[in-house]
Amino acid sequence: MGQMANIVAYDGAATPVLHTFYPIGVEKTKDEVVATWREELPNIPMYAQGKVTMKLKRLSTGVYRVAQRVEIHVMESVGAQNASGYTAPPKVAHVTSVETVGYYHERATIEQRRLVRQLAINIDGSVITSVAPVTTGPVPELFDLLRTPT
Repeated sequence: MGQMANIVAYDGAATPVLHTFYPIGVEKTKDEVVATWREELPNIPMYAQGKVTMKLKRLSTGVYRVAQRVEIHVMESVGAQNASGYTAPPKVAHVTSVETVGYYHERATIEQRRLVRQLAINIDGSVITSVAPVTTGPVPELFDLLRTPT
């Protein structure tokens, strides 16, 4: 994968909202690479922004572990002020998240990894028609090509 780029996707709301996750950076340790993206909404503190992380790690068995995680922070509602008129800023009430993890033997081919990834996507979306797998973007490159952004 080349340079990190924005990740743009709609959520599953009744009226879908477009989310843009901006590249934050890539951290490399001895055996794992972690790429991070974060939303930049102007009226929400940085610690409460939505986040996407992608990880690539080769386990001691030679199996590759790849993972994508999406986190959305849910803010608490602040409904009242104190006697002095001060209203505390809202805090994160909880975090909702989804993580997709793949385990690929070092002998698995790109085609084999793509096949199982697309099958999982089709099952998740109840897709019962033939669709061409997406082959570009950060998730297909991570899961199919075992490549992380730089």
